[in-house]
Amino acid sequence: MSLLVVFAAIALSQIAAAAENLPPYIHQCRWSDPKVTECFIHAMMHIRPWLAQGIPEIELPPCEPFRLNELSLALTTGPNGYRINLKDIDLYGSSNFTVSRLRLGEPFEVQFRMPAMRLTAEYTSSGVLIIIPASGKGSFFAAMSGVSAVLRGSASTSSRGGRDYLHVDKLNVDLKTRDVNFGIKKAFNNNAILTEATNLFLRNNGLEVLEAMLPQLRLKVAEVFMEIANRLLAKVPVQYLVRD
Repeated sequence: MSLLVVFAAIALSQIAAAAENLPPYIHQCRWSDPKVTECFIHAMMHIRPWLAQGIPEIELPPCEPFRLNELSLALTTGPNGYRINLKDIDLYGSSNFTVSRLRLGEPFEVQFRMPAMRLTAEYTSSGVLIIIPASGKGSFFAAMSGVSAVLRGSASTSSRGGRDYLHVDKLNVDLKTRDVNFGIKKAFNNNAILTEATNLFLRNNGLEVLEAMLPQLRLKVAEVFMEIANRLLAKVPVQYLVRD
């Protein structure tokens, strides 16, 4: 979500347009500006409050929290390996970003950083954890700090009603975090022993749990980013975003 505006800055070097009465969430750039890349970065920073609260007039939902549907994690191996399924995943902090690098072209690339993110979800688990049967359900949470992401992708343009519109055709997301802490609560019918055993495992193996989560998380985030980006870009013509 934090990078929706940059998708509207790709492959536009042949497009020029007259000034418009722009909506407040749009910061318009000019291709003739020698610092046009910095302008696009400013445009991304400018739209952050609207990304957080949503833009009803173009049917863009709020990005705080950022909602994912589900993830399935295999945390230990073997026939009784410990597995966690997460659903109703809410990710907080995605709109509090700083853009650290922007490269236009094909593919485009954006790097950004977020100081902290928080994840909450409902979970079910199955299998044996250490030596304890640990099948159950409850609330799952994670706290991440020093989060960075790189988005790479491609976009195309089309014309409709005399205006030009962008569409994100492909998007890959790479996520990293400096530190992460996982935990559960309201689990195993409030069985304190099982809850503490699970939290001990998650605390001691946080980076391993994150590594198990990342492949699916990258795909899910890219999928949702593309969906929301294209919803925005279908409503906001290129001429609002950049002119000569």
